[in-house]
Amino acid sequence: MHIKNTAQISPFESAHGEVVYEFMGKAAGGAAQHSLAQIVLPPGKAALKHYHPVAEESYYILSGEGRVVLDGESRIVSAGDAIAIPVNVVHQIFNDATENLVFLAICAPPWTPDCSVFVP
Repeated sequence: MHIKNTAQISPFESAHGEVVYEFMGKAAGGAAQHSLAQIVLPPGKAALKHYHPVAEESYYILSGEGRVVLDGESRIVSAGDAIAIPVNVVHQIFNDATENLVFLAICAPPWTPDCSVFVP
């Protein structure tokens, strides 16, 4: 049985501000066909613009408010919103608010560091 709590995970903190708690996936174990991570994006920070050539991704916003851009189309997102990100769609998420943006990121097949292609 694979059960993890955020208190049990040493988060990865990226140079651009994301704090990532990987619950399940290739590196974290527990799931072979998908990955699950909780991401905390502090105020004023953004994920790097990227796409996944193999993985389909979904975000589920737990708290806060942000802005997501998919293939150039921008939308405001907040707690309770789910965002589907198809394979090869360039996307980026921003926290333009004053509180943390917290969301789940689910990828199938599981996310690995080499499955993200960053775009200038």
